[in-house]
Formats: sequence, structure tokens, C-alpha cells
Amino acid sequence: MAEANWTSVSEFVLLGLSERQDLQLLIFGGLLATYVLNLAGNSMLLVLIWSDPQLASPMYFFLSQLAMVDMGLASITLPQALVQAQTHHRTVPFASCMAQLFFFLAVDTMEIYLLAAMAYDRYVAVCDPLRYAAMMTRSLCLKMVAACWAVVIPHALLHTVMTARLRYCGNFVQHFFCDVPPLLRLSCTRPLAYELVISTLGVLVVVPPFVFILASYARIGVAVGRLRSAQALRKALSTCGSHLAVVLLLYSTVTWLYFRPASSHALGHDWEVAVFYTVVVPALNPVIYSLRNKDVASALRRTGRKVLARGA
Repeated sequence: MAEANWTSVSEFVLLGLSERQDLQLLIFGGLLATYVLNLAGNSMLLVLIWSDPQLASPMYFFLSQLAMVDMGLASITLPQALVQAQTHHRTVPFASCMAQLFFFLAVDTMEIYLLAAMAYDRYVAVCDPLRYAAMMTRSLCLKMVAACWAVVIPHALLHTVMTARLRYCGNFVQHFFCDVPPLLRLSCTRPLAYELVISTLGVLVVVPPFVFILASYARIGVAVGRLRSAQALRKALSTCGSHLAVVLLLYSTVTWLYFRPASSHALGHDWEVAVFYTVVVPALNPVIYSLRNKDVASALRRTGRKVLARGA
């Protein structure tokens, strides 16, 4: 029965990005600047998408959902890291750590499913443009987002409960937020059953969206190959290029962090990749989707003119 206890520790100590005192100000400044960039860029996208009628399309609806997820992903991890760097307060109650783990896993997995939904949207737009408006209705988009949440929330809850039920022989977490791999390394015994569940769920939950994205782009590639108009070809590539860039960034880091054998985890590299994944990528997404996007640039100019007109 002792193994069934919820935990053998009452709190965790997050060691953060570095224990060197002379680097804390630099870490704080870098994290704060990236966090502000994330909030500003994604908020700008949300305002443009929600206020400009010309951006009222399924592609930008999904992009607005992605922007909210990106802000949520950074907000779950960065404020705590900023406090650690500024005040050196690294202690986190057990319940707070598990709550952070749940929200992080839910939002993190939701980003993967949103990218799959966006891939389907691009597939319909390129491969069946005449039926696009009839197929990609507002109702369908809302149902797709709701279905994504219906998958990711139980997935995150199961991982959180199983992690909470582990017995820990230490409480010093070599990370800047509560995540599954660093917490597993604190377990008293090698949790083979849990690692098997993680691997199985990873395959069942994370791999299908990736396969769906690959299949969608395979069909898109065939359709693009048949285009004879250079203008149509450029339009098709421009609508898919940004999405592909985000997919490559996301899945390369997810694979590195969660789909390697436990014995191959190098802590020094893990936190570096985690910073890139949870801090840099969410801040880059609005930049990637805005560069060379004529619709977003036009909406930004229209919004700017409206603001200037009201000010005058």
C-alpha cells in the first residue's frame, strides 16, 4: 500500500536555467523580452483577426486559436521562471507543480492538434477550392477545435495523475518548470509501467496528427504539381510555407524532448531545447505567419489607418 501513496515529498525545488548568480539578471532580461514579444505578437494577431472582416476565414480562425495557445504555453512556464531568476525563490508546492504539469501538457498537445486542423484547412483550400467555403464552415471549425480539446484534456489528466502517484526520493528538479521527464528522474524506482504508458500514449496521441499532416501535404504536393499557372503555384506555396515551418519547429523539439530513451537524456541539452520549445517557438509563430503574408500586412495597415483617423 505504501507504493499507492500520492507522493513522498510535499514540495519541489526547481533549479531553473542556471544556478550561477551572475547569470540571473541576463536570464531574467532574456526571458522577459521573449515573453513580451510573445504576448505582443500574438495579441496583435488576435486583434487583427477578430477585428478585420477580411481575415474572417477558417485559416485565420485556426491561427487565432494557435495564438491563444502560444500565449498560454508561455504564460504557464515563464512567469515562474522570471520569479526564480529575480527572487531566487525556487520552491513549488506539490499541488502547484502537478497543476502546472496538467496545464502545460494540455496546451502543449493542443498546439499539435491545431496544426493538424490547419493542415486539413490548407488541404481543402488547395485540393478542393470550389467547395472550400461550403466545407470549411464556422460550425465545422468550432467542432474541430472542441474535438481537439476533448482529446488533449484526458490525455493531460492521465499523465498528471500517474506522475502524482509516483514515489519520489528527491525533490530537486533540474528544470525551470514541472515537466514529465525531469520528474520521472526523481522517482525512487524505475517506473517501467509508466514509461510504457507514456510511450504508448505518445504514439496514440501525438503521432496520428503528424501522420495526418504528412498525408495532407502529400495530397497538396500532388495538387500543386499539377498546377500550370505560376501565380497559382506561388499562392499555394505561400499559404502552406508558414504552416510547414511551424510544424517542423514543433515536431523536431517534441521528438527530442519526449521520444528518446530515458538513458539518452542529457540534462544540459534538455533544458536548452525546452527553452527553445516553450519560450522561443511561441514567440516566433506570429512572426512566421506575418512575414510575407499580404492579408495580415494589409489588415495591419487598415487597422493603423483607423487608429490614426480616430486620433485625428
